[in-house]
Amino acid sequence: MATTDRRATTLALAHALSAAERGLAVIPLSRSKLPALRSPHRDAPPPAHSCHGECGRFGHGVYDASIDPRRIRELFAAAPWATGYGIACGLRPHHLIGVDLDTKSGTDSSAALRELALRHLFTIPETVVVLTPSGGRHLWLTGPPDVVVPNSASRLAPGIDIRGAGGYLVGPGSRTDHGVYGTAPGTAHLPPAPCPPALLRLLLPPPPHSPGGHSHAHAHGRGHGLIHFVLTAQEGQRNTRLFWAACRAYENGLGPALTNALIDAAVHTGLTEREARSTVASAARMSGRGV
Repeated sequence: MATTDRRATTLALAHALSAAERGLAVIPLSRSKLPALRSPHRDAPPPAHSCHGECGRFGHGVYDASIDPRRIRELFAAAPWATGYGIACGLRPHHLIGVDLDTKSGTDSSAALRELALRHLFTIPETVVVLTPSGGRHLWLTGPPDVVVPNSASRLAPGIDIRGAGGYLVGPGSRTDHGVYGTAPGTAHLPPAPCPPALLRLLLPPPPHSPGGHSHAHAHGRGHGLIHFVLTAQEGQRNTRLFWAACRAYENGLGPALTNALIDAAVHTGLTEREARSTVASAARMSGRGV
């Protein structure tokens, strides 16, 4: 078994390095499809602000993802039990979006996607398709750099899960408890295709009206993905998500227009207005747009 695992780890590393050459940031996964490295903070009390790798140690899940071959080798060396790799979604240069067509729900998720395509007048382009051991499929699509696609499970339709910012896809060549992931014939050489605009709109539902009534940024449909990203933050993620979204907003020239809406969204999740304004101001300074 140990020999088999070493061989699986070697193969997983080779596949991960190949994915990194295509600009896809990767992390090692265990046979359970979970990140192979445990959090270095697992035995410590929760920090005031969640650490996403700022401590410099491995074990922060998708936040460890890298395209640097040296770092990838270090990650796998720290997890010699890894038999697969995950591909982080939402990162440059591809801003990957994964459409996971599951078979476990007992529904025909492929048929559900075809029905959505007919109803909303879009076509899934030729793109990378990864086949899962359970008979499901992962479609790789790319999104615009200024749009944050959230993760979701069966929101679009039963059996259709979406992997977006903060999520990851199991990479082809990974070995898990249920079998090996592989690319569908004729798709391995393809680049991830752009997500059809009509489908992208379905992935980014209009956010609820903000408590403060600041909706001028929403009216133009710009940055609503960033606001949704903040609105869906769980406890322990709120400051981090707000800071990340504010940085992206300022990097894309939307900072001043989205500031009030981002603050309102953060307050809606439980932050105080003072905390939210301080976090957005920090993001503005980090982006060279100090306020």
